[in-house]
Amino acid sequence: MKTGYRHIILGNGKKIYFASDIHLGAPSYEESRRRELFFVDWLDTVKNDAGAVFLLGDIFDFWFEYKTVIPKGFVRLLGKMAEITDSGIPVYFFAGNHDMWMDGYFEKELNIPVFHKPEIFIINGKRFFIGHGDGLGPYDKGYKRLKKVFTNPFCIRLFRWLHPDIGVRLAQYLSVKNKLISGNEDVKFLGEEKEWLVQYAKRKLEMEHYDYFVFGHRHLPLQVKLNTRSEYINLGDWIQHFTFGFFDGTEMKLKQFDCPSRTYKFIKDKK
Repeated sequence: MKTGYRHIILGNGKKIYFASDIHLGAPSYEESRRRELFFVDWLDTVKNDAGAVFLLGDIFDFWFEYKTVIPKGFVRLLGKMAEITDSGIPVYFFAGNHDMWMDGYFEKELNIPVFHKPEIFIINGKRFFIGHGDGLGPYDKGYKRLKKVFTNPFCIRLFRWLHPDIGVRLAQYLSVKNKLISGNEDVKFLGEEKEWLVQYAKRKLEMEHYDYFVFGHRHLPLQVKLNTRSEYINLGDWIQHFTFGFFDGTEMKLKQFDCPSRTYKFIKDKK
């Protein structure tokens, strides 16, 4: 096995599941709680045949870890993730542009590794290039500059000096103002030439083969053939689409979660 890559071999009947962009905490407590319950229902469903679960960022609309404090709320999700990892099913978390300030809590308390950049996984012999998707490719230059500020250790220390009641509330307000939580401006496929993550994947293929590129961030469920052997998948979101990806050991598919539970009715009513 090639060193530096993470390898997963699926058992009989097992699947790898992927989800991203739930944006818990926005735009209101009530709407966030409905989505949290719905997403926990999904986790409760997939744990029955999951070989692993990948969460590809912006699970929280804002997340920041102080030394002894984490954001209030999300207890049902955190508890369900702990239950899943305690049962022996690995969960992998990729920080997004809304929840990039992870600093050890998930690793220590939930046994969930956190990645801050794309990683390569070999799953049943298939090569997966996995990440949230923000800041990749030649575009998003303004965001790339902003991300350098957000991830600067000195800036993070300055933010920690704010009392959590002030810092978290301020960050949540600014985060809700971000257009990405609405999902309204990213609902159309722009064509391969204008989809910058598609272009990024094609450039990567010029250097090395990958079977699947799996990203979040775009808020639009997409499956695009890059060539005869490679495919780009965007997972969509849980604001409008409620979509997830799964790999059954042979091929990767996208699917909408359609749960008959009470939480699904509440979400349908909001559409």
